Amino acid sequence: MTQKYDNDFKLHAVQLALEGHKPASEIARDLGISVKTLYGWMAKYREDPETPFVGSGNLRPEAKAMRDLERENRQLREENEILKKAIRIFTNERK
Repeated sequence: MTQKYDNDFKLHAVQLALEGHKPASEIARDLGISVKTLYGWMAKYREDPETPFVGSGNLRPEAKAMRDLERENRQLREENEILKKAIRIFTNERK
């Protein structure tokens, strides 16, 4: 079973490693994580320092915005179809 670490812990570990006062292997051992895990976190941090550790239901801001827009688009299409059906019903009743 894998251990889950919060974003603050990951960020603290990466900052310790990037400061360079100790080798990454020693930092990992002190924190009780594997060196591979620490290097993975460092790679994610270098890739996107603003939002490096997303996951577990959390999305990057642009992915969240895209999801919200897709949801709104789907809802508007459904409302549009309902209005079209209503127009057909009311125009057929008047004839």
